[in-house]
Amino acid sequence: MSAVGIDSGIDLASTRGAADEISRRLESLPGSSYLWRLVILLSLGGCFEIYDLFLTGYIAPGLNKSGLLTTTTQAFFGFSGIGAFVAATFAGLFVGTFFLGFLADRFGRRSIFTWALLGYSAASVLMACQTNSGGVLLWRFIAGIGIGVEIITIDAYITELVPSWMRGRAFAVNQAVMFIAVPIVAALAWWLVPLSPYGIEGWRWVVLIGAAASMIIWIVRLYVPESPLWLARHGRTDEAVKILATLESAGGPPRQGKLADKAPARAAAKVGFADLFRPPYLSLVVLFMVFNLCQAFGFYGFANWVPTLLVEKGITVTKSLQYSFIVAFAYPIAPLLATSFADRFERKWIICGACVAIIAFGLLFAQMTLPALLILCGVLLTAANMTMSYAYHAYQTEVFPTAIRARASGLVYSMSRVSAMFSGFIVAFMLREGGISGVFGLITAAMVVVIVAIATFGPDVRGKPLDA
Repeated sequence: MSAVGIDSGIDLASTRGAADEISRRLESLPGSSYLWRLVILLSLGGCFEIYDLFLTGYIAPGLNKSGLLTTTTQAFFGFSGIGAFVAATFAGLFVGTFFLGFLADRFGRRSIFTWALLGYSAASVLMACQTNSGGVLLWRFIAGIGIGVEIITIDAYITELVPSWMRGRAFAVNQAVMFIAVPIVAALAWWLVPLSPYGIEGWRWVVLIGAAASMIIWIVRLYVPESPLWLARHGRTDEAVKILATLESAGGPPRQGKLADKAPARAAAKVGFADLFRPPYLSLVVLFMVFNLCQAFGFYGFANWVPTLLVEKGITVTKSLQYSFIVAFAYPIAPLLATSFADRFERKWIICGACVAIIAFGLLFAQMTLPALLILCGVLLTAANMTMSYAYHAYQTEVFPTAIRARASGLVYSMSRVSAMFSGFIVAFMLREGGISGVFGLITAAMVVVIVAIATFGPDVRGKPLDA
């Protein structure tokens, strides 16, 4: 037994016992400035993930203008259209989340956080150098794989560093910091896409700027420790205790109260990936698969098509990018506003309320023609999407055990990648056949399914420690 084990009164030679004790101590952490700094640093790394993901919609007019891709295609699965570019992105995201989620569980949150970002940045550089649609789609698919791995790694990382009593706010701040990238990429697209600086098409500059800036990850990773809970669950107790001691010393006295007392008193049973397809996890897996299949239509059905939808309303490419830039400010601002209620209500009810708002503001957007009202509806719709986003990113990671958290959340999250992949073709089809009203009719139907599923079957998680 180590000295630390003697001090804490548990047998740290037992991996399970040590991990459960660390879970209890993590649950008692106060909200120190150091803990918030770690959340912000991880979120800064995620900025490049969001930049790369959201440039999909913002460079679409540039890809169309260059002749590489068209807005719509005659065939439903047309591989020469913007829908194919959206689909390539999300096909890669599906591969990353469904097949490679185990990487963060096996090799650790910190290392995969670093290498996934570098991988998709390199793929983006290669995409920017392509001169035909096939090459663009191929490297967009490969970049999507890296983005998919990065998304679920960051979610698991933050979940395991932050106690439950402040996890909602932590994810709201996480989303606010990461989505600062959206107005940045929107501004760059508004400025560069209509131009060709130094003879290089503007959309290529937008891609290359994001890839170059991502090298900041080499600095960020020096200040972010590995997840102590992941280390403990893998038998690396001494390292876990050392990191936990740093977290505790930075925060002062442990936070006492009913939340810390609710931590599990005995070792959690070992859970394997196959157990996800058996009770008690099967019902959770099915619920979150259905949720993710539908929520992606609400989020990406609008986010990836804002400039194109505005163009369909008769607004010029330059003006549509300008309006999209204004709407993009809602991405980081909305989660910051959500910190005022993020931990006051159950996640499930926050998600349901956001979906109701998505339906209302989406239908209004479809009817508006005045620029000011279009922008207002776009801002409110984006704010509702972001409220749903921060809540479910926390929700779908904290319901699964540490040993398979990244794989489990990756498994269910991959369904949103499938949905978003086909949404590119479906939205393009609905836009051609039913116009903008048809697009938002589709989004409304998807949000109704989300509300019914989450309200009826969603578990309560507020105030519950991990691995309980």
